[in-house]
Parts: sequence; structure tokens; C-alpha cells
Amino acid sequence: MYYAGLGRCRTNTWAKMMVNEFRIAAMLFGLSTSAALAQDVAAGATSFRKCSACHSIGVGAQNKIGPLLNGIDGRRCGSVGGYSYSEANRNCPFTWNEAVFLDYIKDPKLTIPGTKKLFAGIKDATEARNLWSYLRQFGNDGQAQ
Repeated sequence: MYYAGLGRCRTNTWAKMMVNEFRIAAMLFGLSTSAALAQDVAAGATSFRKCSACHSIGVGAQNKIGPLLNGIDGRRCGSVGGYSYSEANRNCPFTWNEAVFLDYIKDPKLTIPGTKKLFAGIKDATEARNLWSYLRQFGNDGQAQ
């Protein structure tokens, strides 16, 4: 509708208001997503305590009973230098990514028969995703990205 004296269409004003509301909604969604991701990483750090007896991560991480976990995302299974893997781990055919990790961490001995890993696994899917969020943030140099 066009109103004399206003010099503009009422529809255009409504459209601008809708665009502004969309921008605000998108901004709020982005903030809430960032907060959720931060919570996932924090929860994953807590979950990592179960792993820290055997694995280390971060700057200065070293192989322990298990290999260090820096740079796990995109790394070929059984490939950390200086770690003595079981034959099963040396010959495993996959590269670590979220899907592989989530399947593996439920029951490591089922995923890699013959592994020397003694950990029973993490059955809770949310906890496993949080742990992956924590682990994948560390690059090969141990710096959180």
C-alpha cells in the first residue's frame, strides 16, 4: 500500500523490519551455538579425565600407556611416531574422524579386535561427542585451535 505524503510503500517498511528481526535471530542463534560448542568442549575436557591415565594431549604431550592424542582428527590409525602399537592397531584401515571415533569409543575391542586397549568404552553418545569436540581442537603441535 502507498500512503500519500509518506513517500514510501508500507510493504517496504515491513520488509525492512522483517530483515532486521531475521538478523537479530541469526545473531542470537550464532551466540547460542557458540555457547553450546563451548559447553561440549568443557564437558569433553571433563570426560578426558577417564583417558588421561593412558593418554596425553596438548603442548608437551607424550606417549604414555597409550599414544598421545594431538592431531587425532584426520590422522591415520596406528601412526603416532615412537609409540609401540599392537599389530591390530598398526594394521587398522581407517583415518580418525568424528564418525570413526564415535563408533570406536563405544567398544574399542569390538572396533579393533586384538587391540591392547583395556578401556571398556563410553556408551553415552553425548559424552562421546563431547570428548571428540575436546580432542579434535588440538593440532599436531598440541595447540588448541
